[in-house]
Amino acid sequence: MRTWFLAVLSLVVGVMTAAAFAQDSKSSLQIERGKYLAEQVARCQDCHTPKTATGELIKEQWFKGTTLNVTPSAPIADWHQKSPDITSTSALWQRWGQDGLVGFLQTAKNPRGGKAGPPMPAYTLTKDDAEAIVAFLKTLP
Repeated sequence: MRTWFLAVLSLVVGVMTAAAFAQDSKSSLQIERGKYLAEQVARCQDCHTPKTATGELIKEQWFKGTTLNVTPSAPIADWHQKSPDITSTSALWQRWGQDGLVGFLQTAKNPRGGKAGPPMPAYTLTKDDAEAIVAFLKTLP
């Protein structure tokens, strides 16, 4: 009887460990995909990270928001002079939450229904891509 119990217990622990490992692996893959999409495809850091006087991105302030040094040649309504901090500790994250950020990347509308203001592109990403980017942003302090 005791051997049977130990065998069942061992099987349960093994299944739980495998499930946890699979979830961690899935999360890691999602975060890596989000990092790739944010940094290599959308290049979010170009507008959301401050730069030095020589134009180098300041790694210690990655995605922390900054004053934009670009202006349109002709006036554009609702042009933003600053980009927000989009890291997990930001006021924007606190107001919108994870679901609000995912929705924004899917619909180009904020949680109150307002549209993305220029120069922010009006992204309409798939749910998987939006969730991946937000999972990556969530890892940023």
